[in-house]
Amino acid sequence: MVEFKKIGELSNIELIDIFEARIDVFVVEQNCPYKEIDELDKICYHAFIKDNNKIAAYLRIIFKDDYAIIGRVITTKRNQGFGIQILKEAINFIKDNGYNHIEIEAQTYAIGFYQKCGFIPYGNKFMMDNIEHIKMKLDL
Repeated sequence: MVEFKKIGELSNIELIDIFEARIDVFVVEQNCPYKEIDELDKICYHAFIKDNNKIAAYLRIIFKDDYAIIGRVITTKRNQGFGIQILKEAINFIKDNGYNHIEIEAQTYAIGFYQKCGFIPYGNKFMMDNIEHIKMKLDL
């Protein structure tokens, strides 16, 4: 089950678990030192799946004026379907909140993952934090 919470709704333990999982994947595992926790964490929805009381998958959703952004997509328990599950439920959550366009900045190795849910790459590839990315979009 995916939980969607604003920062004030998260317990202290959930917040620590989320940040720890994100840092483990994006900073430590990818050997990419950057400011992982940022101002957007204060305004976004944090979506996560727990398995055995640990974060199995996570992403954040930022609502703009006429579209939504999905970012910080991770799974800590890989090849168990948690990534697709959280992405599909996030798409439904965004749709249920009245938005019909989603954008992401995907690491290029994950293009196929996002395409499974209908995202389409657009524009040129670009480097962010020394990792190749591409913008992708989904119209609902």
